[in-house]
Amino acid sequence: MGFDDFRRHRMRAYYLPFAAGAALAISAFLPRVMHAGAGAGSVPAAAAFWILALGCIAMLLAFLSVITRKNSRHPLLLVGLLALAIEFLGWQWMRRAVAERAWANAQASAILAGGVAADVGSTTPGIGLYIGLAASLVLVFFGLTIVFKKVSRPYAPPQDDV
Repeated sequence: MGFDDFRRHRMRAYYLPFAAGAALAISAFLPRVMHAGAGAGSVPAAAAFWILALGCIAMLLAFLSVITRKNSRHPLLLVGLLALAIEFLGWQWMRRAVAERAWANAQASAILAGGVAADVGSTTPGIGLYIGLAASLVLVFFGLTIVFKKVSRPYAPPQDDV
């Protein structure tokens, strides 16, 4: 398969969700929440494992669509919606958990030192959250194209491989 065949492939649109799935899987290894220069929420976290699994599923669905020339926009829409929900809710929960942990550490240090606890500051979103949200939005919008486009034939017609 040459570059010209690669560009003219019928299911070439599925390279976009494949790349979004790869970005979603990579984002699982990056910090979701930053606090005082330290990142939290990457792969040992449960939400990150789910994001990694959903990224791999999106890549698999896109790859199978290119190989079999069958449409998989509905499953990609579901994967994108699940990833978007996990990213958003995971960020909300992690932000609070990291802030509470920092507050507890500051209180414990103040008790040991015999002083007043310092302000712990706030948490900020990490790069993993931004990449994960962007990738999941790409998957959602790609999955929604079948709804808005009103495809008359949701599957590509068979072609001879002669």
